[in-house]
Amino acid sequence: MQERRIYSKYTTKSNITDIYNLPKEITNPSNPIIGLPWKLWPYEGKMLLLLIVIWMIFGIFVLGSASSWVASKEMGDWSFYIKRQIIWYIPSLTGSFIIFQSNIRDLLKISRVLLYSFIIMIGLTIIFGTTINGSSRWLILGPLQVQPSELIKPFLILEAANLFAHWNLVKKGKKIISTLTFGLIIFLIMLQPNLSTAGLAGILLWIMALCGGVRLSSLSLLAVSGFLSAVLSILRNEYQRQRIISFLDPWKDPEGIGYQLIQSLLAIGSGGLFGQGYGLSMQKLQYLPIQSTDFIFAIFAEEFGLLGSILLLTFLSFFSYISLRIAIKCRNNYTKLVAVGCGTLLIGQSLMHIAVTTGSMPTTGLPFPFISYGGNSLVASTFIASLLLRCSLESTGLIGIISTRKKKIS
Repeated sequence: MQERRIYSKYTTKSNITDIYNLPKEITNPSNPIIGLPWKLWPYEGKMLLLLIVIWMIFGIFVLGSASSWVASKEMGDWSFYIKRQIIWYIPSLTGSFIIFQSNIRDLLKISRVLLYSFIIMIGLTIIFGTTINGSSRWLILGPLQVQPSELIKPFLILEAANLFAHWNLVKKGKKIISTLTFGLIIFLIMLQPNLSTAGLAGILLWIMALCGGVRLSSLSLLAVSGFLSAVLSILRNEYQRQRIISFLDPWKDPEGIGYQLIQSLLAIGSGGLFGQGYGLSMQKLQYLPIQSTDFIFAIFAEEFGLLGSILLLTFLSFFSYISLRIAIKCRNNYTKLVAVGCGTLLIGQSLMHIAVTTGSMPTTGLPFPFISYGGNSLVASTFIASLLLRCSLESTGLIGIISTRKKKIS
């Protein structure tokens, strides 16, 4: 209770500027957690950190089961994919720590440069990218395989917050340029073609714009335009058109375009109520293609059954609830929209992945955050989670006070 009294005392309007009288336990620079002691973290921040750690550890275990047989057969090492995923945690957590220590406003200032850098890289994938499963999403940079459409996500959130935080005050010229930039990003991603990521980016921007105060009539027009663009993309690309056909009736061609979805549904159905047990999936024995990335939920559902799947959905629901609480408690429009964007992207991508594996939407290559194998997805998801956590800490109002006091004292 003592930390609650300290917190409430120094975050009230009457005392918020009394920066010289802050107790030592708040301003002690030896505190390892960015100058804000753990006991002064908000409830939402503590819960969010716990949920993120659980999600990451859980993802390693699920990936280990889904990839072990293929890794053992093809690589001679059952833990091959787990080791590579853990290695990717090094740059992920390093970058995450930098974001975690940076003020959101400082990140907003540099987001545009990074956003345009990734736009160029996305354009280069269309010309020089490596094509896998009919889509050119990757650039080969030495030993690294970079997917710019994944890495751009956190900076897309930041730049959208820059635009929509004070939409009514933004000059018309800036509105047009920023809107065209977002449209260009979605268009380039669709040209790869990568309709799922383009759709996710569109949904993200739409929700952030709605929360930022953009008129619903304008958003409705954009939604219709986005839908028509998706239809044109499907008509233009045979690869996407075949996926739509397989989604509508996978049993029409069970040995061809419908094979993947049928095997996914078979895996989920085989799980029953309690599942086959951890590591006992049959579909991961190369019956289900891409079982450790785009269809990893199907393996999870087979091993943990209906109850495990409900528990996972409950976890995602609680994560979205905490994200919403963080957004509500943020002290300015910028951090509110960053929190909204981070929660929308992590939960939205998770639900879209589950929808694909269950046949609720057309088959797309959309990874499950923190669970599917892939370094680019892991880096992007970790960065986004770090932004959300930083928004929670800034919602206390203490970080800025501590920083100001230290400058005054020095």
